[in-house]
Amino acid sequence: MRIVWLNGAFGAGKTTLAKRLLADDARLLLFDAELPGYMLREIVPLPPSGDFQDLRIWRRSVADTAVALLQEYHTTLVVPMTVVVPQYLDEIFLALRAAGASVDHFFLNTPVEVLRQRIEEQSIWPGDQGRDAEVRAWRLAQIQRCVAAVPQLSAQTMLLDGELSVDELAGRVRARLAEPAT
Repeated sequence: MRIVWLNGAFGAGKTTLAKRLLADDARLLLFDAELPGYMLREIVPLPPSGDFQDLRIWRRSVADTAVALLQEYHTTLVVPMTVVVPQYLDEIFLALRAAGASVDHFFLNTPVEVLRQRIEEQSIWPGDQGRDAEVRAWRLAQIQRCVAAVPQLSAQTMLLDGELSVDELAGRVRARLAEPAT
């Protein structure tokens, strides 16, 4: 059981890389770890921060869902998800490893100016300009927090240059996946 966790700031290219990996290998399965958060927002109040990642149950739900997917479908999961609080990563990864999964953690390390440009060019809600602007502003406000997380990442994290082409990034991830799981 193996998980490819693609981490990095918003605009770093996680989703683009995930889609490329899945296009190259139909055996891979995409798990959007935001979905449990969206579900929980409908059930329980958000914490004062407004971020569902601050809910312990979200972190538990992510790990539990990933393990269930691995057990049911017997394939590698690709998880493009920004998580920059080291304790949250540890909590999720420890639960995954305790269930027998190996986790390959990649962080797309992308310069601030590139992140800003990419976020400004993104359209998340094309039919709703107000919501689109709100999401864009939130993502822009997260850049410094995400960039500041890089020195706190575990030694097992593989840093990827977020300015490389998606082909080069996918090649580096595939090379890592060709190695035995740890």
